[in-house]
Amino acid sequence: MSHKPNRRSFLIAGGMTALASTKVLGANDTLRVGIIGAGGRMKGLLDSADQVGPYQIVAVSDVYAPRRDGVKERSNGAATTHADYREVLDKEVDAVIIASPDHWHVRMAVDALSAGKDVYLEKPVTHTIEEGVTLTRAVRSSKQILQCGMQQRSWTHFRDAVDLIQGGSLGRVVQVRTYWWQNYQRRQGMKPIDVQALDWKSWLGGAPDQPFTEEKFYRWRWFWNFGGGAMTDLFTHWIDVVHWAMKTDQPSVVLMLGDKYMYQDWECPDTVQAALRYPGFDVVYEGMMSSSIDDGGLEFRGMEATLKINRSGFAVYREGVQGNQNPVLKEESFRDGTISHMQNFFDSVKSRKEPTAPVETGVAAARAGQIANLAYHRSGQISWPLKSS
Repeated sequence: MSHKPNRRSFLIAGGMTALASTKVLGANDTLRVGIIGAGGRMKGLLDSADQVGPYQIVAVSDVYAPRRDGVKERSNGAATTHADYREVLDKEVDAVIIASPDHWHVRMAVDALSAGKDVYLEKPVTHTIEEGVTLTRAVRSSKQILQCGMQQRSWTHFRDAVDLIQGGSLGRVVQVRTYWWQNYQRRQGMKPIDVQALDWKSWLGGAPDQPFTEEKFYRWRWFWNFGGGAMTDLFTHWIDVVHWAMKTDQPSVVLMLGDKYMYQDWECPDTVQAALRYPGFDVVYEGMMSSSIDDGGLEFRGMEATLKINRSGFAVYREGVQGNQNPVLKEESFRDGTISHMQNFFDSVKSRKEPTAPVETGVAAARAGQIANLAYHRSGQISWPLKSS
């Protein structure tokens, strides 16, 4: 395996996994879509949707008027605008895309399923461990499609990497290293919020009543009432890849060390180290929010080879090979996985086949990060499942 195969020869050897989800919607298959939560992530999702097939934005809801007006403009004025997401569910739409803050995810998704709508639900699909049962039951007791926003599941080079791991190319894998570093200090300034155009009480929903701040509005992921910090925002993506590749999805022991070194206004730690023990292997995570060098990725360390992967591609390094700092196999990403993931969702809506990221995968990925946060709140370590007192 000393040569570097081209993409075609590698895909033939890898089972043609890239052929998954390539159906293009026909001209008469325009999907009618409702938008729930019209912030920055929704813009990215709609940018991806624009590239995969005809769809029409029928209605949009957001509690901040400028955001829903922005989506109306994007629809060339065709979309109706609503402050209450339930009004979107009353419209003639085939599916809804939900990208609200985490604490709204399950309520909105369950209501959408009950209204007979298919759902694309951003990650983490749940805000609490307990919500996992609620969401799973709602999906499995309905006839609707729910795609979790775990886009690595549709990203071609991630699919090829999982094939390699499951095919034994690395030998026995006993440790997976995951990491994600970002720098919020270097992010562009937040636009001032027109509080007169924001329904803050509705934004809070079931969260405890509290004063509005722009920090909470923009960086809600770092406050416990609305998000879960790095472990449910970032780690959730990577642990989903681990669950997928290693065919197991529940840790038995979890440790987490975290602190607020930079962002004292936040509630969630900005610097984190975590370790999770699974049957036969361990997963470690590290990250901080004031340094972005190396970005995010995973390393599957096997006894015969190591696979390093991120959203740009992957490389395999073989044990015992002279000059083993050079990979024996590489593959680069040629398409953003969110595009393929949205394509898979659109295809599933049409075919009624299971999407690539069904509810159980999203629940398990969210749960792993939530268990780590629970360990953080309980002196740094817990066993799972929790023992009843």
